[in-house]
Amino acid sequence: QVQLVESGGGLVQAGDSLRLSCAASGRTVSSYVMGWFRQAPGKEREFVAAISRTYIGDSTYYADSVKGRFTISRDNAKNTVYLQMNSLKPEDTAVYYCATAPRGSGSYYSTGPYDYWGQGTQVTVSS
Repeated sequence: QVQLVESGGGLVQAGDSLRLSCAASGRTVSSYVMGWFRQAPGKEREFVAAISRTYIGDSTYYADSVKGRFTISRDNAKNTVYLQMNSLKPEDTAVYYCATAPRGSGSYYSTGPYDYWGQGTQVTVSS
């Protein structure tokens, strides 16, 4: 049974930082693609970031809207993935979801390849 548990969300002001955590069980985060998505009210779930191990090391992927502000990383010893979010903007307000996908299962920018999801954590950025 694979479980993903997000934490770290909250209410912050524009320009602040937050770090989201995703603790995984039942699947080793270093052996799978780990992604973060977000969904704002009335909008579709959208890709934020992903991390995948390759033969030359970790590869990371970011949505253009967060590139340079967000950083995805993982701690293999804790089997946990993080999303460091800096310079937060009101448009970053959403429920953030952690997800996992087998490597090579498709485009990591879409929800399709991801077969397990967390319950989500709310991030609210006030102006």
